[in-house]
Amino acid sequence: MEIMLVALIAATVFGSIALLVIGLSRQTSSALESRLRNFRDRATMPDDEENVLAMPFTARILKPGIEGMARTLSSVLPASILSNLEKQLVIAGSPMKPNTFVAFWAACALFMTAFVLLSVITVGMAVGPMQALLVLVFGMIGLMLPRMWLKGKVKARQKEVVRSLPDALDLVTVSVEAGLGLDAALARLADRSRGSLSDEIARMLVDIAMGKLRRDALMELTERLEVDELTSFINSVLQAEQLGVSISQMLRVQADQLRTRRRQKAEKSAHEAAIKMLVPVVLFIFPAFMLVILGPAGIRLSQSFGG
Repeated sequence: MEIMLVALIAATVFGSIALLVIGLSRQTSSALESRLRNFRDRATMPDDEENVLAMPFTARILKPGIEGMARTLSSVLPASILSNLEKQLVIAGSPMKPNTFVAFWAACALFMTAFVLLSVITVGMAVGPMQALLVLVFGMIGLMLPRMWLKGKVKARQKEVVRSLPDALDLVTVSVEAGLGLDAALARLADRSRGSLSDEIARMLVDIAMGKLRRDALMELTERLEVDELTSFINSVLQAEQLGVSISQMLRVQADQLRTRRRQKAEKSAHEAAIKMLVPVVLFIFPAFMLVILGPAGIRLSQSFGG
């Protein structure tokens, strides 16, 4: 009986010690995990919060708000208008993202409308049909100004490409005739020249180096610029590669054609200059000449009749 009691006590003590050890080990592991978790939280969260708080107000609040408004406006616009905007922005050299342009577009229209409306209210005029029409007209002008600015950027970049294309093609022709391949000649052009054309050619070469087919990269180049002269040149290059024609001979012919087109455009502009100058001459220069010539005579006649 005593032996059984001693065995029961020993089993109870052993079980208690075992449970205590297990409990302490679990508490130690959970405490360690919690301390490690807290350490990770202290190592990451405060730094992120401090970085966020250290950012300026424009980058922390204003820019995300504008981007959210731009995404909302972009979702409202039709897909055809968005695709047209994206295409024009690409041709213009991507001066801004499509969402940013949409936000700028809406802000310009709202600013013009609010400015005219506040001007009418400040002057003290009653807001009637004429004032409402004036506000509407200036709101439409605010809608038109960003599109006009974008079209101007597109035309300016295309003109720059057209002006630089003959000289660039001469450099490519000389490089090919000297023994370089077409890709090496285009790379030499991208390294030696500056401008929109060289930037787009460098981008095309990067696409080719990344594994894109030359034909696809050249076609994308024409889509990014939409210049007729460049499109004709690239089509000639693709046809020469397909038919096995000499690249150097084709480049020489294309260079001659581009120089001829540039000379013809210069002659056309010279012939149109007289007609374009007619309107400012009639409206501004002739009245000044008449005032200078007939002014003294008019003064003398007025003095003689007055005397």
